[in-house]
Amino acid sequence: MIEIDVNGKKHNVDATEDTPLLWIVREQLGLTGSKFGCGMAQCGACTMHLEGEAVRSCITPLSRAKGKKIVTIEGLDKSLSEPIQKAWIEKDVPQCGYCQSGQVMSAAVLLRENPKPTDEDIDNAMAGNICRCGTYQRIREAIHIAAKSI
Repeated sequence: MIEIDVNGKKHNVDATEDTPLLWIVREQLGLTGSKFGCGMAQCGACTMHLEGEAVRSCITPLSRAKGKKIVTIEGLDKSLSEPIQKAWIEKDVPQCGYCQSGQVMSAAVLLRENPKPTDEDIDNAMAGNICRCGTYQRIREAIHIAAKSI
């Protein structure tokens, strides 16, 4: 059994240390907001926070998460999630919605670390997140709107 802290709650999970964090969170803990996209850390759908850093949980081994704070979309601080979600709705960002939890998680780290990002800052921070619907311009606009509310 390995103890992990997800969204402020301790959990004992039965898995090998090389099991990807995504599968532990989705399958054992039932937190399905983070999605499996590519399995190669290329799309960002599985983004979670590990000690405040945006990580691709599909390739993050459980051993890396042991003893560290993990935050999923379900546990994201409301002071970040609510302004981002409101801006997402205002700019009509979601289409299919599959990538959105990863997009929001990456945007949250950006805004926590840089409350007044430029277009270049946003493009750099969000570069690892793929939106197959192509809403990148609206995502950028929504991040600027959310920045004004945080």
